[in-house]
Amino acid sequence: MSDQSDSESRKLLGRLRDAMASDIAGQARLDRITQLIAGSMGTEVCSIYLFRDPETLELCATQGLNKEAVHQTRMRLGEGLVGRVARRGQVVNTADAPSSKGFRYMPETGEEIYSSFLGVPIQRLGEKLGVLVVQSKQAREYSEDEVYALEVVAMVLAEMTELGAFTGEGAALSARHQQSVMVRGTTGQEGAAEGHVWLHEPRVVVTNPIADDPHRERERLHQAVEELRVGVDKMLAASAGGDKEHLQVLEAYRMFANSKGWMRRMEEDIARGLSAEAAVEKEQSTARARMEQVQDAYLRERLSDLDDLSNRMLRILTGQGAETGAEMPDDPILIARNIGPAELLEYGRKLKGIVLEDGSVGSHAAIVARALAIPLVVHAGRITTEALNGDHIMVDGDQGLVHLRPDDTVVSAFREKIAMQAQAQERYASIKDKPAETLCGKVINLHMNAGLMADLPSLEGSGAEGVGLFRTELQFLVRNQMPKRTELVEIYARVMDAAKGKRVVFRTLDIGSDKVLPYMKPNDEPNPALGWRAIRVGLDKPGVMRMQLQALLRAAGGRPLTIMFPFVAQFDEYTQARAEVDKAIAREEKLGHVLPEKIEIGAMLETPSLAFSPPKFFREVDFLSIGGNDLKQFFFAADRENERVRRRYDTLNVSFLTFIERIVERCAETDTPLSFCGEDAGRPIEALCLAAIGLRTLSMRPASIGPVKSLLRRSNLDEVRKIISDARHRGDQSVRPAVMEWLRQQG
Repeated sequence: MSDQSDSESRKLLGRLRDAMASDIAGQARLDRITQLIAGSMGTEVCSIYLFRDPETLELCATQGLNKEAVHQTRMRLGEGLVGRVARRGQVVNTADAPSSKGFRYMPETGEEIYSSFLGVPIQRLGEKLGVLVVQSKQAREYSEDEVYALEVVAMVLAEMTELGAFTGEGAALSARHQQSVMVRGTTGQEGAAEGHVWLHEPRVVVTNPIADDPHRERERLHQAVEELRVGVDKMLAASAGGDKEHLQVLEAYRMFANSKGWMRRMEEDIARGLSAEAAVEKEQSTARARMEQVQDAYLRERLSDLDDLSNRMLRILTGQGAETGAEMPDDPILIARNIGPAELLEYGRKLKGIVLEDGSVGSHAAIVARALAIPLVVHAGRITTEALNGDHIMVDGDQGLVHLRPDDTVVSAFREKIAMQAQAQERYASIKDKPAETLCGKVINLHMNAGLMADLPSLEGSGAEGVGLFRTELQFLVRNQMPKRTELVEIYARVMDAAKGKRVVFRTLDIGSDKVLPYMKPNDEPNPALGWRAIRVGLDKPGVMRMQLQALLRAAGGRPLTIMFPFVAQFDEYTQARAEVDKAIAREEKLGHVLPEKIEIGAMLETPSLAFSPPKFFREVDFLSIGGNDLKQFFFAADRENERVRRRYDTLNVSFLTFIERIVERCAETDTPLSFCGEDAGRPIEALCLAAIGLRTLSMRPASIGPVKSLLRRSNLDEVRKIISDARHRGDQSVRPAVMEWLRQQG
């Protein structure tokens, strides 16, 4: 690359900086910038297209095209050459634009006389902001130098857009990070919360994209890279002899930190006139754009490592980030791309709500959020780029909605909803100690699900009669190495102490699928939900199961003990697991330890296959618990993590209720105690229907017990059962409409 092109580029960036600093309104500034770029590059046309909404680009400024077309010409993402640049985040460079594939003629612009076209994306960290275009009458392809120069300018425009340089009087855009934004995600944990944004990884804002002194900037870059390398080497030294997976990640970090190509590209950006920060961010934006296109999991992971390293570099260069001592607000709502369970537990109950850009309804973070009863929304697209620390935010976990910087009408409606929920909670508190007895005299036992010690105070406060499911995997998930048996004994004993004699059903380790232990080698399975998980892992690797069973037997200290095995698909899996319990009991007896006064061994019915087991299985098992979440996804062959199919199938579908009713009947024939455990047990209308078809024990999150009990105490199950039966005979797909209508009639 020639020194002449570098100095031309620096001159242009210097003029752009002056335009940025000048005291002119947003539109005038945009117009000035198009003139400067066209003049510097010797092209007849320069146009800036910016996104009006995620699908629509608008011509916001131009030098060379008809001025009347500004703010009038719009195109969809992917439409025309400009739309193609925007969709793919890649350069389009052609000598003959009108005959290029996808060209769209816009008569109002007068662009038909221009042959050559060069369009580059204006993007920042994977966020698409617009497209920068130059055009000439002469039919020619633009040189590598010219393409590169325009990319550098687009980077500066992205930063200027981020800093609100094009807002104000007559502006092309309203100020970013000031508008009201509603983000639609997926419910991870119900509940509503209002508070202020706390970013798990604060966004670094580059305030100086342009620099005068390339030598100084190169020096700053080299110092930052050196600091980064030293940091990575320290982490490697600290992890020596530790977890192999963790070491591999750090080795990949070191490889990138020493990458000559990465350094060369950033040095070229600096030579063009970018500051060290802007050069790092330009490379990061390119990597993020590539990450969106790449399907290969290994490559995506490597690009993700580069992304993380770039964040560290930006923090070193700008001095921004967690180390700046920013104070967490009193009512923090955590915003993150994703977060591990241990990190989430560190925040603990301080958080009012959690919003994740990625995440999933079955992730470790979701399990911890449920345990802490904190409203959670996952799959909230672009939330980390939209939110700033301290922004006012409202999280509706029931609907999976996030209102960022909400306007007054949203605020008042949301606060009304919170007040109504608080009133309802008072009403539920008044029936806390009363049984869930229906108008027809049937009593339903309501138990709670738990997974942390933090859950157990809810046992008394919620009115639950016991713990229908204690998830033991959380103690394994939140640490970096396998817990010791003595630690598990202590945890399980404390759980039983806190339950004060009430029954606690301990589910053995349910890992695999979406729950991978950080210290366990992940298995790259095409469909992990149907793969090596739960009881399958326990029986194939019996060491962990034995340790857990011994810990449970010792923790009981002579008290009654209830153990449940997850994801049992056939009778022999249960008999093998039960044999492991018998061996553990014999060993404890031999060692002279006190044995539980009574032991119940049950299984979770989460696969349709188990419902068709021989009668001998139903006679031998001490109890069964229907795992509603998994059973439903396997019954309908609909992945509960897949938004496209998850909502298609209703729990109150007649076929599904008929299937559950058959399980109820089989258990009644053999006198096998049966419960239903899962999210649906905690939804009042679903709970009512489950009780109507014969289930007498339901297990749910603590906050659901009040609403479920309230509805059951006001309902007649015989009438609901008749409604379900009539819907079946009519051939209805779901009983929901009929039950809702009956409830309306009951007032």
